[in-house]
Amino acid sequence: MTVDTIKNGIVIDHITAGLGMKIYSLLRLDELDCSVAFIKNAPSRKMGKKDIIKIDADIDLKADILGYIDPDVTVNIIKDGNIIEKKQIALPQKLENVIVCKNPRCITTTEQELPQVFKLTDKEKRVYRCIYCESKAK
Repeated sequence: MTVDTIKNGIVIDHITAGLGMKIYSLLRLDELDCSVAFIKNAPSRKMGKKDIIKIDADIDLKADILGYIDPDVTVNIIKDGNIIEKKQIALPQKLENVIVCKNPRCITTTEQELPQVFKLTDKEKRVYRCIYCESKAK
């Protein structure tokens, strides 16, 4: 299979196999008016298999979404067909309006204008909790 190189844009690489579609969805890449290539289960010496997303445009990526889904991804910035920058992503300390609290008693259920905010409470287990009701994110 051949996927053309991109001249200017972004490559999200080293995505854990199977998580690429979740990233694609949460970043709303389907709404972009440019070419987006999604490669699932690409062979990788380091990971065995990985997913890759290539975006043929220079857009602002939400690093908190990437870090929440897969903090081991690498974001490559491409200019004139060359990688000019590699960014490592980390677990975000706080997530705002990325996920929704599932607790039916949470204030965010009745006060819908409140932002959905979660804080990282256990870095090792990657646990996020709602700042209003302390419910664990699922």
